[in-house]
Amino acid sequence: MAKVKRNWLVLAGDRLSEALARLFAHPVMHIAVILFCCAWFLVGLPTDLLTAALSILAITLAQMVLNGQYDREAEAHRRDVAMHAKLDELIKATRRARDEMVGIEEDLDEEQIRELREEAKELVEAAAFHSDDIADGEKAKRAIERVGDGQTG
Repeated sequence: MAKVKRNWLVLAGDRLSEALARLFAHPVMHIAVILFCCAWFLVGLPTDLLTAALSILAITLAQMVLNGQYDREAEAHRRDVAMHAKLDELIKATRRARDEMVGIEEDLDEEQIRELREEAKELVEAAAFHSDDIADGEKAKRAIERVGDGQTG
């Protein structure tokens, strides 16, 4: 699957947006904006212009942050889809794996998935008991719990 090639202008805009968002997110920049506003008031310049400039700046920065969040979510979704495809292939390739587990993230609701997770823990426990390898069974159960809770490692 080829990655979509983006226009050079869009890429340049993305880079500029990311750089500005990082710059304005830095605490030193917050202090600089506060000092700039204080200086503006002390000099006696019209506040209407300052209010308009700060409003435009705030809206622009908020949009930059939202665009970055959208890109991160799209990338995370792409990785999730790829991971599910890999897991589905492994389930299909393993003789002892249950083929009905393929695609459950799309077909079942969250409660049904939790029930399947509990069932998997019981199967791991039974397999460990029959193989006299309780320690590995406990490790596998903890791994299932961590994955089900959205943790890694």
